[in-house]
Amino acid sequence: MVGLISAVRKGSLAEAAGIKAGEKLCSVCGAQVKDIIELSFYTSDYEVDLEIEAVNGERRQVHIEKYPDEDLGMEFDSAVFDRVATCYNNCVFCFVDQMIPGMRPGLYVRDDDFRLSFLYGNFITLTNMKDEDFDRIIRTHLTPLYVSVHATDPAVRCEMMHNRFAGQLMERLERLFAAGIQVHTQIVCCPGYNDGEILAKSFHDLYSNYPNVLTMAVVPVGITKHREHLPQLATFTKEQAAALIDQVTPWQERCRKETGGTFIYLGDEFYLLAERELPPAEWYDGFPQLENGIGLTRNFLLEWEEALKEMHGFKGAAPVVISVGESAYRVLSPLLEKLNKKYGTQHRFVAVPNSFFGGKVNVTGLLTGGDILEHVQGETIVLPEVVLNSDKLFLDDMSLAEFKKRYAGKVELAKGAKELLHILLER
Repeated sequence: MVGLISAVRKGSLAEAAGIKAGEKLCSVCGAQVKDIIELSFYTSDYEVDLEIEAVNGERRQVHIEKYPDEDLGMEFDSAVFDRVATCYNNCVFCFVDQMIPGMRPGLYVRDDDFRLSFLYGNFITLTNMKDEDFDRIIRTHLTPLYVSVHATDPAVRCEMMHNRFAGQLMERLERLFAAGIQVHTQIVCCPGYNDGEILAKSFHDLYSNYPNVLTMAVVPVGITKHREHLPQLATFTKEQAAALIDQVTPWQERCRKETGGTFIYLGDEFYLLAERELPPAEWYDGFPQLENGIGLTRNFLLEWEEALKEMHGFKGAAPVVISVGESAYRVLSPLLEKLNKKYGTQHRFVAVPNSFFGGKVNVTGLLTGGDILEHVQGETIVLPEVVLNSDKLFLDDMSLAEFKKRYAGKVELAKGAKELLHILLER
């Protein structure tokens, strides 16, 4: 159980102590640490003794004097030094099970680790946790956590997750609530499984535990063309999406009246599919589940308008194309039409069909390098940074470097609306 040091920040205590990237952290003050959470605990003192293993395998003791809140300056290839807890469920909607075979191993990891939930907002099911895990969460007060609920009805949750212990959700949540641990929750909504009355029960059960339950997100099931040997599932139709919005909106109004916040949020896809107007920005309460796709479109629109107000003295730049998913194209296109008219530019969005995963998947974040190359060539292209992971890889394992070699034109990256506008306009 060692932590592989991936980087040592310049000017840090670790650099001054001679610690280098590629070495391993073996122990802290004589104790083996399981993750960066424990590392933070064991290094919160004036003196710290580290056991470091060099690249050649030799071990040495490193003594560091520091302020209790001073960071050592080491970064690790993983936040977890022991085995990442994985998901033991077989959910009917699992996206990992729908991945095309033969891709990079990381795409098939179904993590279900409470430490990654606390650190990065990864959703966990609470089905694989032992008493010692709950004890550690409570003892170190790891809050908030992010929990995949799917249904509070025990029988429905067991059926959807194919786990006979999944029905113990509320009891496990209550154990956390009693210790002051709060949670954000999500429901992957599948027509015929956990919508309608089952969704209503889930809302009332979770909302009755506010503010222990901070938020509740409802996102639509995603279905790819790779569902061999998996249960039959249907995606939402336009009419079903509209009906769900009509069901949830009164709950949102009630929550805002009683708590000042919306509490239950719908994934953008519901509004885009139903061709309904997105809720105003204030209904997203600061976008607490933005990484889960809740309010991404509204947040982009808000950032676009705010950034545009600051761009005084700018003029139109040379034409570019911006690759987006089909679901976002209809909402975002009017922005460029207005911009082009004002600045005399000829920028445009291109809606890229997702052939890799199949026609049921149409969000920008799941576009692949191959699909983009198939539909755009030659013009200067702006790629939303969300299509790449931290290693600059698309979901089809194509690297950004390979994409640039195969693309007959200039390639730019934009993280958000503000960066995009700085590409579309110039001083």
